[in-house]
Amino acid sequence: MRHRRRWLRGAVLAGAVALAAPALAANPKLPLREVASLDRPMLWVGIAIEISNKCDSIDARTVKGLLFLNELKNQALAMGYTRTEIKEYITSKAEKARIRKLGESYVKSQGLDPTKTADLCTLGKQEIARGSQIGVLLREK
Repeated sequence: MRHRRRWLRGAVLAGAVALAAPALAANPKLPLREVASLDRPMLWVGIAIEISNKCDSIDARTVKGLLFLNELKNQALAMGYTRTEIKEYITSKAEKARIRKLGESYVKSQGLDPTKTADLCTLGKQEIARGSQIGVLLREK
């Protein structure tokens, strides 16, 4: 009886793998930039870093930011992305430039100028007050 159960479990597992293989092959992983649940939070982190770098009255919550980035990395790994794919995404000059443009667009959408330090400070204070994802990565000095 045990042998039969083991064989049945093995057969079911083999069948599931056989059925899933074509589906996995037909649905390749999207580039990380196209996974909104990973890419959008990277934008928020980028904006928070820019604000903390430019605005003397606002600091980054470094530990909170690192924990948040680690959560994103773990989420990407759980989705099947490799450490190499993740590293290429976060170190890519093209991706950094794309995120910067998106960040500038976000600042402008708030009626502010991304080239003005005072406007970045204003945005930082607004985001902190709102408790947004950007705001929770920052703190006023």
